[in-house]
Amino acid sequence: MGRITDTVKFLLIVNVLFFIGAQFTHGLADRLLDLYYFENPNFQYWQPLTSMFMHGGFMHILFNMYALWAFGSPLEMRWGQKKFLFFYFSAGLGSALIYTLINYYHVHSGMEALMDAGMSHEQVVNFLKTGEYNTSILNSVPIETLQSMINTFNGVALGASGAIYGVLVAFGIMFPNIELMLIFLPIPIKAKYFIPVLILLDLVLGISGAQTGIAHFAHVGGALFGFIMAWYWRKNSFDNHRWN
Repeated sequence: MGRITDTVKFLLIVNVLFFIGAQFTHGLADRLLDLYYFENPNFQYWQPLTSMFMHGGFMHILFNMYALWAFGSPLEMRWGQKKFLFFYFSAGLGSALIYTLINYYHVHSGMEALMDAGMSHEQVVNFLKTGEYNTSILNSVPIETLQSMINTFNGVALGASGAIYGVLVAFGIMFPNIELMLIFLPIPIKAKYFIPVLILLDLVLGISGAQTGIAHFAHVGGALFGFIMAWYWRKNSFDNHRWN
């Protein structure tokens, strides 16, 4: 870790401004800028981008911005401003895409279960929007399926974590032997070992459906897009000058 680079500094400032500004909107900023499931009436087309600058609390933004500074600055110094900025937003939007695809599966699995139990499509949609339901029908569908569908349809994603996970993966690819040390585990671990374990943990928690309050598949999505881009750029490092 060294000096903070210009693009990373810009992203830090924008994130902090969004965080501070959102505290004075009485929830309006969250309703407009957080990422809702795309079939929810609250979804807006700009949310995949704006949600990258929204955070749920002080510790949320603190950890994300620390990671952006610590791992993003070395990448910007290696790639340059334009390439790093392209990478950051691509990983963030890729994260939103994977998160949305997983959510689509959960919502429509629940909808199909309800329609198989006798509800019409219109009744299912009305149930998702209003909570009104036929008790006898709902009792024939596993409660876990219903909870997953409702939580997904009405839940939101926010934070820079998807883009940050892309940055983490890229750091591990570009600087695999740099040793990292966690606060709660003060043992130096090389990036090429630590980062895959972190992503695997998110994948396991996401598949298990653990209710942690964290969008694990958004993390995995950002990591996936980050890996594809960083691996390709490292393999074709001759094209660095194209971004100048």
